[in-house]
Amino acid sequence: MRSGLPGLRGTSVCVSLRTLCLTIPLGVLMYQVLRTVGLRAISMASETYTAGMHSAAFVTCPNDKVAKDLARGIVEKKLAACVNIIPAITSVYEWQGKIQEDSEVLLMIKTRSSKVPDLTEYVRANHPYEVAEVISLPIEQGNPPYLKWIRDVVPE
Repeated sequence: MRSGLPGLRGTSVCVSLRTLCLTIPLGVLMYQVLRTVGLRAISMASETYTAGMHSAAFVTCPNDKVAKDLARGIVEKKLAACVNIIPAITSVYEWQGKIQEDSEVLLMIKTRSSKVPDLTEYVRANHPYEVAEVISLPIEQGNPPYLKWIRDVVPE
């Protein structure tokens, strides 16, 4: 005895195969997307950060060449994970009893707070200024994966 409607048995098998052929690749793609999103969410939710563990340090330079040389050396020596070079700032300051105004380049350096003394020594040894600016501020909060990246790149 035959079951089903005559002439539709082949069609239902074809529809099932087509559905299966679409479902498997979409399932694989969705798995990867959902896995990535889930891992990021877990990472952001589970990361614990102690305020002040990292610092943003600032150094002014007389020109782009000095800024790039210092930035490259700082990153190569693992004194920081990243150095942003901010061009065309104007600094107004008092030096040797006179008000000065100079065009400078600013380095914004992201590092571990524990590396600031080594960073300062490196800048003092390689900077052309008689008194190089190296100041730092603790990072109180931030994107957990970014802060983890700083920890991963800059050894203790």
